[in-house]
Amino acid sequence: MTTSTPAAPDPLGQLLLDCAACRRCDLVAERQQVVVSRGNPAARLMLIGEGPGAQEDSAGLPFVGRSGQLLDQLLAAAGIDSNRDAYVANVVKCRPPGNRKPTAAEMAACRPWLNHQIDLVNPAVILLLGATALEGVLGIKGGITSLRGQWRASEIEILRGRRLMPVLHPSYLLRFNSQAQGSPRALTAADFQEVRRSFSGQSRPPC
Repeated sequence: MTTSTPAAPDPLGQLLLDCAACRRCDLVAERQQVVVSRGNPAARLMLIGEGPGAQEDSAGLPFVGRSGQLLDQLLAAAGIDSNRDAYVANVVKCRPPGNRKPTAAEMAACRPWLNHQIDLVNPAVILLLGATALEGVLGIKGGITSLRGQWRASEIEILRGRRLMPVLHPSYLLRFNSQAQGSPRALTAADFQEVRRSFSGQSRPPC
C-alpha cells in the first residue's frame, strides 16, 4: 500500500504558516492569531495599513472592523473591489496591545514578512494607509496630511519600479462625517479615484 505525500502549501500559504510561527518580537505574547492578508494576491494594487485591531485579531483578517468597512466603501465608490482588485495587508501582522502604534523595533522585526508579501504579490501600485504605514514602508515620519495623494517612488530594492501613494487612514476618516469638498473623506475619495484612473487602459501604471 502506498501513501501519498501531502502537497506543499503554495508560497502565500507557506507565508501564513511562517508568520504564525514567528517569534521575532513580543507582540506574539498577546495576539489571538496572526493577521496576514485578505483580497486577491494576483491584484495589481496592494494596500498596507498599520496593524490589526481587536476585530482583526479575532477574525484573522485585516480591515474587517469599522475602518475596514469604510475602506471598502471608498474603494467601491472608485470602482475598486477590495476582494477582487486589491490585496490588503499591514506593516505588522500581530495586534499591538490596546491598539497602540507599533514600535520601530516591532515594525523592523515584521518588515521581512512584508517584503516577502510584496515580492510574492508583485503589485504595480501600493497605497500606504496612514502615517504609520508611511513610516514603516518608506521611513518617512509625520506629514501624512501634506503628503497624501502624491505619487512617490522609492529606491528601496523591493519597492523599486512600483508607484506608492500615502492616503489618510480610514480610522482617521471615521472622525469626520462631512463629505464636502476639501473634507478628509472627499480628499481620500479623490485619491482613490486617481488610483483607479492610473489603471485605466494600462496593464500596469507608468512608473
